[in-house]
Amino acid sequence: MTRKALAVSTVIAILVVVASHARTATRAYRVAWVTPTPAAEESLTLNAFRQELRQRGYTEGDNLTVEHRSVEAKPDRISAVMAELIRLNVDVLVAVTQPTVQAAQKATRSIPIVMCGVGDPVATGLVASLARPGGNITGLSGLSPELAGKRLQLLREALPRISKVAVLWNPTNPNNAPQIRDLQDAARALRIQLQLLKVSAAQDLEGAFQAATRERAGALIVLDDLFIFTQRSQIIALAAKSRLPGIYGWWMFADAGGLMSYSPDFRDMGRGAAVFVDKILKGAKPADLPVEQPTRFELVINRRAAKVLHLTIPSSLLLQADRVIE
Repeated sequence: MTRKALAVSTVIAILVVVASHARTATRAYRVAWVTPTPAAEESLTLNAFRQELRQRGYTEGDNLTVEHRSVEAKPDRISAVMAELIRLNVDVLVAVTQPTVQAAQKATRSIPIVMCGVGDPVATGLVASLARPGGNITGLSGLSPELAGKRLQLLREALPRISKVAVLWNPTNPNNAPQIRDLQDAARALRIQLQLLKVSAAQDLEGAFQAATRERAGALIVLDDLFIFTQRSQIIALAAKSRLPGIYGWWMFADAGGLMSYSPDFRDMGRGAAVFVDKILKGAKPADLPVEQPTRFELVINRRAAKVLHLTIPSSLLLQADRVIE
């Protein structure tokens, strides 16, 4: 009888485990991906996100639905999209860039939010600390302490004789101030003078480039900012007209004709966001998941732009590039 009871208990235990796995397998999750940019411009990050989720056992159309929304950097659109996603009762909301995360935070304090591509989430009040976020937000910061300095160093490698660099930045973006401080520290070490040019509206751009020309700046750094990103075509055109070789924060600038871009690896950020989503779907709380900073970066060099500016990019710098546009 003891053996029979043990056998019955074992069978029951196996059936419970099988039933549990069956329930898990049939559980369908709904994850939102909200970005300010058109789908074509974020395909690297979103595709990496989806691929990582597939590798972790999620299949779209089966146990996963990805609600992809582009808000096109319009504040009224962001609010409407957040309201829609809350009505859909998404399990996790992935928000890309600072304004999108802030809108998500304003819309919900209960749905877990995974941020992606945010500058300084502590300084801007999104999380209490990187180690213990403390609320319903965690994810990936888009900045690391050495990023601004590395961009200035790359400019110096491309242009060894530069002594003054114009810096295009948006004073209304709270993430730009810490970037400026880091850049000033790097500039002192490299003995480079910075010319800070504030731009927060399209009509500011032409005057900023005129000031850079007037003050004889030898190169340009453009800080990460959503408004600046939306104006990239005009910025690239004005940089070419002013003959200012520049380094930018997103690869789209280099693809559009800028000289160089140096940024966190966008694919790696997509994969990282998927890891956070997976942990949350398995029961982890955003408050307990430390915010991660980028560890992999991508340098893109546009040799066509260099030829237009009559520049020869040193071979030592070309060897560092992850991608060269010929």
